[in-house]
Amino acid sequence: MYSKYGKRLIDIIAGFCGLIILSPVLLVVSVLVKVKLGSPILFSQERPGLYGKIFRMYKFRTMSNKRNENGELLPDEERLTSFGKALRASSLDELPELWNILKGDMSVVGPRPLLVQYLPLYSTEQMRRHNVRPGLTGYAQINGRNTISWEEKFTMDCWYVDNASLLLDIQIILATAAKVFARKDISSMTSATMEPFTGSHSKEIPL
Repeated sequence: MYSKYGKRLIDIIAGFCGLIILSPVLLVVSVLVKVKLGSPILFSQERPGLYGKIFRMYKFRTMSNKRNENGELLPDEERLTSFGKALRASSLDELPELWNILKGDMSVVGPRPLLVQYLPLYSTEQMRRHNVRPGLTGYAQINGRNTISWEEKFTMDCWYVDNASLLLDIQIILATAAKVFARKDISSMTSATMEPFTGSHSKEIPL
């Protein structure tokens, strides 16, 4: 009952109240992004949502548009500015996703929405992560975020699909708040952002 009805009701309330209460923060961050990085203020990208349905997700920009002599974008590490790193560390770059939550594209808690090009690379088991709406935060985010392997992350996502409950969501939200204040697990061990997923190369790691 919670997953089918209660969770969506809570998402609507959270998305609406979040946008209203945090509107001053959204305004300040918008101005700072405009000054530091220029236009556009928001970064948008298509992501797979519930049952793999594609939607457009919104975030504040954290990278510059620096390009090489051939007009190609530089690697993430070179485009991610100190300002962008601060936005990511505080998770303020994620706030526009409240609009996605209100619209029904996302939930407050669920597996993070990843790139569309990863869809053909998932195993049958890993595809189950799309049986719930993607989340602003999730079980994998409080258990390593970008410092764990893709296989570990997907195993945790599927575990959440099987065990979603109001109590678990509350625990994840509280743990997320603690992680944000501690600014932990923002980057992977070898990169400023998570390395691209190229398919599973090992057996899934049990919880």
